[in-house]
Amino acid sequence: MERFLRMRGERLERAGISSKLIYTDGSGRHDSIMIHGSQWFDHKRQIGGGAIKFMQEFYGMTFTEAVQELLGVSVSPVSHKSNEVMVKEERKPFELPPKNKTMHRVYAYLIKQRFISADIITHFAKAGKLYEDAKYHNAVFVGVDENGVPRQASKRSTTTKGKTVKLTVEGSDTKYSFAHFGTSGRLYVFEAPIDMLSYITLRPENWQQHSYIAMNGVYENAVLQALDTHENISHIVLCTDDDEGGIDGAERIRDILHERGFTNVTRLYPTYKDWNEDLKAAHGQPPISAEPHRRKVLYQGFVSQLKYYRCRPDKLAEQLRTAYKNTQMKYLAEYALAGSAFFMRVKDEPQGFQNLKKKLSNSYRAYADKGRMNAKTRSLSDKYSEVMRDLRQTARTEEQSVATAKKLFELADCAMRVAVEDEYNKPVPEQSENEDEDEFLTQHFGYG
Repeated sequence: MERFLRMRGERLERAGISSKLIYTDGSGRHDSIMIHGSQWFDHKRQIGGGAIKFMQEFYGMTFTEAVQELLGVSVSPVSHKSNEVMVKEERKPFELPPKNKTMHRVYAYLIKQRFISADIITHFAKAGKLYEDAKYHNAVFVGVDENGVPRQASKRSTTTKGKTVKLTVEGSDTKYSFAHFGTSGRLYVFEAPIDMLSYITLRPENWQQHSYIAMNGVYENAVLQALDTHENISHIVLCTDDDEGGIDGAERIRDILHERGFTNVTRLYPTYKDWNEDLKAAHGQPPISAEPHRRKVLYQGFVSQLKYYRCRPDKLAEQLRTAYKNTQMKYLAEYALAGSAFFMRVKDEPQGFQNLKKKLSNSYRAYADKGRMNAKTRSLSDKYSEVMRDLRQTARTEEQSVATAKKLFELADCAMRVAVEDEYNKPVPEQSENEDEDEFLTQHFGYG
């Protein structure tokens, strides 16, 4: 399960022989779920089980959806070993696939199909970081350690027929990946080697001065290793795809870097779905468009529609109670945010309300908002109860007032997450070409 969850972009921390799943929701940061092998246990809720139950509980999937997600596109025969001790398979030593004598197919594929500069291909080929394998004529992208020793490799098929093959060579160390390290302090981070080569082709001027790394997905190991071994890196530019996975990955990696004290992190979006699509468009080929992050768009769209009502502290508890009882998430969030602005004791409460709306949008992380509806309604219920207890106070110090404002802000966030989850599970309506974004949100995602 640990490997599977990392592939999905989840964050895990080692805890002895097990791992802790780290995630946040409307009620805060959580680390109560332990992962060990194919089993998990949530110490807070006192439930646990296998991978299928985890997918049902944590991601809100049905049994069928969970099984399909876990199996992916292929189904392997099940081997029952009921009374045997399962021994962890040792990782096989890393070996590069044998090289072909030429790179004709790799050059032809990368230049003709991907429009990557021949000079850039040659640079990486001469550095021993790109070659053609002998057996299948795949492009092999090699990641080396600080001493130039190959530690990781990924293969990509060069044929234009049939299914595309993208594999990581067995035994690869994920701390290393296909990369180039220059003398400047800037590191550009990509999802895949072809994205990286495409970006360099698009912006070739003095490219060797900078550093570039391809993660083979959105897994941060190679980025953290690069930071540990290259002290000159002072600015990281996240260049992941402009789709749900790329947006989630960029925000998750940025948060991890911030937690480690590295704050000079920026985001660079391709015009289309990824950098190779931009390169294709530059050569007159039809590109694949960027894909908006629906959950994020919903959340920020809902927040943008919240209206300010002057907080009446003597009426706030009753207003919250009525909105909660009637499941009016919009009003619940509006009253909670207005109350938060009031208890922050700002001079301009309407402006304080607008600032809190902005904070809601900016702090929302879709990658950490993956629980099922019952988990979100439970978080909402817990936060609502906490706020209602807090509002019974007759007098507050300044510190207590700030704490109350924080609880109300978190209540608004919980309400928005429930509203998003409810809308997210509905069929996506088609958008006409002439609708602008505001009309689209109002017409299809409006509420209250």
